[in-house]
Amino acid sequence: MEMRHLRYFVAAAEDLNLTRAAARLRIAQPALTLQIRALEAEIGAELFSRHSRGVDLTEAGRIFLAEARRILEAVPKAAARARQASAGSIGRVSVGLTESASFNALVTNVLRKFRATYPNVEMSLEEARSTELVEALEHGRIDAAFVRLPVSLKHGFALQTLLKEPMVAAVPADHPLADRRQLRLQDLRHEDFILYPRATRLGLSDSVMTACADCGFTPSVVQTAPQISSTINLVASSMGISIVPACMQNSRADAVRYIPLSGTQIWATLCIAYRTYEGAPPLANLVAMATQPGLAERGRGGGRRRST
Repeated sequence: MEMRHLRYFVAAAEDLNLTRAAARLRIAQPALTLQIRALEAEIGAELFSRHSRGVDLTEAGRIFLAEARRILEAVPKAAARARQASAGSIGRVSVGLTESASFNALVTNVLRKFRATYPNVEMSLEEARSTELVEALEHGRIDAAFVRLPVSLKHGFALQTLLKEPMVAAVPADHPLADRRQLRLQDLRHEDFILYPRATRLGLSDSVMTACADCGFTPSVVQTAPQISSTINLVASSMGISIVPACMQNSRADAVRYIPLSGTQIWATLCIAYRTYEGAPPLANLVAMATQPGLAERGRGGGRRRST
């Protein structure tokens, strides 16, 4: 059964006159008659009762007319949705992000702009450590992830650097160094450090330890915290100082001072990891948006944490 057969039938059913219906369809009346009879033969039921004045719908014809109209109305809608899906305007995308990435203005800008640009795409968010997000990505639980280097990806996945942001010293507001405009890493050699366990924050904690070693000292780590936000809270409690990405500067600003480092610079690199195989237009749109140079520039520095 072809779509034209349904159109021919609907026209004949609406006019109840094959001659007028043929004229409206711009085909010969005998051809229309043949098409209708072929449709009836395919269905296995008479759709019209014929008489000298024209035709009338049978009960089977009335039932078929309602279904034929529904199909003809659905086809353009289905085609439109297919075009939307191809363009990534509908569908779904699952996004992972590290906790520190959730504070970064680039990430919040991308998520906000994506929701505004593609309101009919269902987007779900998952926050976890970079290593856990990579595992979720490789197992297909998420489509993309904002992660911190270093991470290792298997074949079929891509990693693009979005920006490098400086790490800054986080000290309690009542600390003797709190009023300094800049600090050298050497100025912190006698301080108690609060860091993140290497097993969970491999890239950032190792960067801090390596930079301190290059400056000739091993930091005294008195406390480790499972998350960066926990680290900030411990600094706010005057338990020690820490080195955190600059995007954290709006966190606990009432009790913590964030001071740029001079001399030795430590960087926190933010990347987006994603599946590279085709067939996911919403994912392609997200990656394209995240890698726009303008958004990357606006993402440098701190960002207010959003609720998820």
